[in-house]
Amino acid sequence: SNPRFLWIVFCLMRTLLDFALSQEVYAPHSIRIEGHLTLGGLFPVHTRGTDGMPCGDIKKENGIHRLEAMLYALDQINLDDQLLPNITLGARVLDTCSRDTYALEQSLTFVQALIQKDTSDVRCTNGEPPLFVKPEKVVGVIGASASSVSIMVANILRLFQIPQISYASTAPELSDDRRYDFFSRVVPPDSFQAQAMVDIIRALDWTYVSTVASEGSYGEKGVEAFQQISKEAGGICIAQSLKIPHNPKLEDYDEAIQQLLETPHSRGVIIFASEEDVRGLLNATKRANQVGHFLWIGSDSWGAKSSPIHQLEDVAVGAVTILPKRSSIKGFDEYFTSLTLENNRRNVWFAEFWEENFDCRLLSSSKREDTSRKCTGQERIGIDSKYEQEGKVQFVIDAVYAMAHALHNMQRDLCPEHSGICPVMEAAEGKTLLKYIRNASFNGSAGTSVMFNKNGDAPGRYDLFQFQMTNSSVPEYRPIGQWVETLQLRLEELQWPEGEQVPISMCSLPCKTGERKKRVKGMPCCWHCELCDGYQYQYDETSCRLCSYDMRPNPNRTECQPIPIVKLEWHSPWAVIPVFLAMLGIIATIFVMATFIHYNNTPIVRASGRELSYVLLTGIFLCYIITFLMIAKPDVGVCSFRRIFLGLGMCISYAALLTKTNRIYRIFEQGKQTVTAPRFISPTSQIAITSSLICLQLLGVLIWFAVDPPNTIIDYDEQKTMNPNLARGVLKCDITDLQMICSLGYSILLMVTCTIYAIKTRDVPEDFNEAKPIGFTMYTTCIVWLAFIPIFFGTAQSAEKLYIQTTTLTISMNLSASVALGMLYMPKVYVIIFHPELNVQKRKRSFKAMVTAATMSSRISVKPSERPNGEAKTELCENPPTATTDPMSESHNMAINIFCNYFV
Repeated sequence: SNPRFLWIVFCLMRTLLDFALSQEVYAPHSIRIEGHLTLGGLFPVHTRGTDGMPCGDIKKENGIHRLEAMLYALDQINLDDQLLPNITLGARVLDTCSRDTYALEQSLTFVQALIQKDTSDVRCTNGEPPLFVKPEKVVGVIGASASSVSIMVANILRLFQIPQISYASTAPELSDDRRYDFFSRVVPPDSFQAQAMVDIIRALDWTYVSTVASEGSYGEKGVEAFQQISKEAGGICIAQSLKIPHNPKLEDYDEAIQQLLETPHSRGVIIFASEEDVRGLLNATKRANQVGHFLWIGSDSWGAKSSPIHQLEDVAVGAVTILPKRSSIKGFDEYFTSLTLENNRRNVWFAEFWEENFDCRLLSSSKREDTSRKCTGQERIGIDSKYEQEGKVQFVIDAVYAMAHALHNMQRDLCPEHSGICPVMEAAEGKTLLKYIRNASFNGSAGTSVMFNKNGDAPGRYDLFQFQMTNSSVPEYRPIGQWVETLQLRLEELQWPEGEQVPISMCSLPCKTGERKKRVKGMPCCWHCELCDGYQYQYDETSCRLCSYDMRPNPNRTECQPIPIVKLEWHSPWAVIPVFLAMLGIIATIFVMATFIHYNNTPIVRASGRELSYVLLTGIFLCYIITFLMIAKPDVGVCSFRRIFLGLGMCISYAALLTKTNRIYRIFEQGKQTVTAPRFISPTSQIAITSSLICLQLLGVLIWFAVDPPNTIIDYDEQKTMNPNLARGVLKCDITDLQMICSLGYSILLMVTCTIYAIKTRDVPEDFNEAKPIGFTMYTTCIVWLAFIPIFFGTAQSAEKLYIQTTTLTISMNLSASVALGMLYMPKVYVIIFHPELNVQKRKRSFKAMVTAATMSSRISVKPSERPNGEAKTELCENPPTATTDPMSESHNMAINIFCNYFV
């Protein structure tokens, strides 16, 4: 152990204890018996509480019987002049309420005396130091019952070196002397029972058996110990290892029997299960009409009980069961049946037991509400109520006597000159007492020897029974031997459903098709049948091999077959929506383009910048067209067109928009300074600039073609599921996600740049340009693509990656194109078709009104934004401004002149 770690734990526990003591939460109900030496006791007096309560109902047998067994043992020891003479044993008995965490809190009471508290700063109201009653020192603890509780309590008791002896905890993990070095027990661990079962199977010459366990520590740990021991012993193969779940249904038992029948040669079945599960398995066997098929080997939970086999005797015939050696203690029966409310006031829970046992109420404040009968106090246990000694009473008594014998030997060695407790013994550490406990050896209450091995475990002693048909044709349990370290089995007394000959439960059964034989290491005669799982097929009877990359096993896993190939189909919901949007967009784009061509020389079309408008509409059209290329069946041609048009449509659109916004920005920026027109603002120059921007995209595509020629691939990783039957190969173009983003990256750069120019031109007089519609278009487009990126990359590991990414990409491009088409051109088309009277030149307005509309749009009666786009630009150019001395108006006039010469 790490000393630093132990010190930290010690400090934490001390802090917890100080807090607990200050709150007075420990042991509100406990039994205190004064003595020279005090033993702690932990018993499940109550059940686990519900609804936030720590404790539930009283436990008559497992709780009160065992608790009184400790008190009975203390009385016997204190009356014995030969054992601990002149020394009286006291007790501090606590209730664990069958809960490990509650038991941990209670057990902190045992370590109070071992913690030194600093009280130097504590004073009474009169200034005098307080007088503290030092709690009694607990030298050892008897308990607990459940293994989980013992494990929890053992972890704290070992920190304070307090020895612990359990009377009922049988978990194998408590045998770990490194973790539970101060823990001992007078009951054998389940590993001894498993060893006894292995010896029985070997004596019967069985080599192939199955196991069934109840879910939980008892069943699972028991089967685990059996498997480990059988593996070490050799010659035994486990056919199947089944587990019955908590709260099983009828179907669970039937399924377990059907699974056992899948290995018909494994007739021997080892059962570590509760009484209810044993009965459920026997019932299921009868329903399956398999009476006499299975050869049961039952653990101590079955033992020699009649309840698991009631009315199922024919199914249980031949079962071999194990039961720990134990006896009923006659002296305890006399003691317990003589207890009354008057002579047993030391047991604080006895009144509650009395009410439960006799189904009556002692006081009006009684918690029992299910009866109105009052207790007289004259009732007698065993006469007015049923009484049967609880099975662990013997072990409780033995645990107390083991502690007493260890203290007796310790006193004899440490205090040879004293008849009682000497200072040396009083100052002795727990390690000293632990040494004497481990060396203790005496005859217990049942007349059998009590001793401990190096791990603190009691020796395993079991009686063996077989459920047999007797001469009277009434089946009963008959003893057939015992197991005390070694097996003593009387084979000649065994009887089986098929006669006196021992049935065969053999190994080496053939495996099913698609299963391989996995030989058990060190057991050449046995193997497990394992299904070739995943993408494996059965190569031969002992091995499985992995199918090739593009193959999967056939249904019976005897060979491999090609994985089916899939692609995005036109009728798929993932394709229908993008195609529908693209078709609407294409129709709308063609309609807008046809309208502009038909009204090519009208003021609105001219003011829109005809040349760039046609380029922009072409890009929008290509954005819609890419949807069909992305959904079409991939081949070299389709993949080539995908590479070309994937970013081309967006590149054309945003190159035209960037050129337009850049021209507007330069015109109005330079118009503030000079009347000289900026360079490259003519339609021809704008087309040239747009073409150069588009050529950069085409150049990148050409380089991509040269470095990595287009082709198709079948991606088997994208939909390679855990279940081979669901595996699919995806036919797609050899375009990675990174290549796709790079292809769109240039267009996104143009889009961002265009957005920046749209922001810069937002304050330019809106009579003369389309800055605001372009700005709204770019803002919306940026939002669309910002949403696209996380969806695209966030689904990279999804099994639906092909469908989600393709749909997301095509819808994003459709939306981008639709935003541009709707915001930039639909208002113009609307005016051209439905309000042709507005698509004419207006010459009647005064020049003063025109200048006012250009510089202070908010002061005119009709806002420019409410007029058709381009109307103000046209009429202003037809009514040129006059000279003025106002600098602001003069800069506007310069911009207007330049705009009229090159824009309209």
